[in-house]
Amino acid sequence: MSIAHITEQHIRQHVSYEMAAQALERALVDDVEPAEDFPRNTYPLKEDNYLMFMASQSSHWVGAKFMSVNPGNPARRLDRAQGFYILMDADTTTPKALIDGAELTDLRTVAVTALVTRKLLGRDAERAVLYGYGAQARAHAIGLRQLHPQLKNLVVHGRDPRRAEMFAANAAEHGWNARIGDAMAPDVAVPGADLVVTATGAAEPLFPASLIQPGTLVVALGSHNAHNHELDLELMGRSNVIVEDIDTALREAGEVALAVEAGLLTADDLITVRDVVRGTAKIDRDKPTVYKTVGMSWQDLIVAGEVYARVPKVALRS
Repeated sequence: MSIAHITEQHIRQHVSYEMAAQALERALVDDVEPAEDFPRNTYPLKEDNYLMFMASQSSHWVGAKFMSVNPGNPARRLDRAQGFYILMDADTTTPKALIDGAELTDLRTVAVTALVTRKLLGRDAERAVLYGYGAQARAHAIGLRQLHPQLKNLVVHGRDPRRAEMFAANAAEHGWNARIGDAMAPDVAVPGADLVVTATGAAEPLFPASLIQPGTLVVALGSHNAHNHELDLELMGRSNVIVEDIDTALREAGEVALAVEAGLLTADDLITVRDVVRGTAKIDRDKPTVYKTVGMSWQDLIVAGEVYARVPKVALRS
């Protein structure tokens, strides 16, 4: 059996964030039903490490992502998440490709963010605030600049000023007017932001809800468990709240689950990203909008299929 091995370099060279976002949009319109997706499975290991397995199916593809997550790896100068995606033909279930899991995840997550930013971020939006400087933060700094050239100014917040400074310098190389923010004084940058992205996995809120103004779009992507919440729950109660799937959000999104538990939000208040993509969602522009994404198995599958279609087979033989 011959199977293609698609590396990080192949993905970066041949597949753009725009291509991935368009593939997800097409799938939401006429292929997948997020509510029917297989749930994420995690398996705890020693020292807070764990294995993660995410499988899905569509009309064209079947596949699964198998990743290890090791919080101690960044100190070793290794990726926190490592693994592979195996893509199979839906009809024959024949394996077609083994794809770098970390790069696929970065591509997928930015594309998932773009499902909402491309619909809700105005042409006059210029100012973004980014919390975090890990792999997902890096991917968003690059991807958002490509997808939204109107975004010009970036403030980077992080606990380590040195790492934040290095991140801002790298972001400047991708066209941002970037600087670091004062973690102790988020009120300097956050209230003026058109877009706020949180990519930290923090267990507690990164800034007070009162700093977010009506019309601001907040994308929270740093955690996928029902206990941690990067955002103040009060913000959830006064915002349009968009999720990938309602049941998944109630199970895996701390911001959503805890806000519902506190009586600040109900499941009926939640807006699905499918309705946003299809243009049927009712968004109150006099409120902030929060997009809470935890990542779902169908998204990896659809983007993996797009990667396989876009990477020339001749490149895989070279």
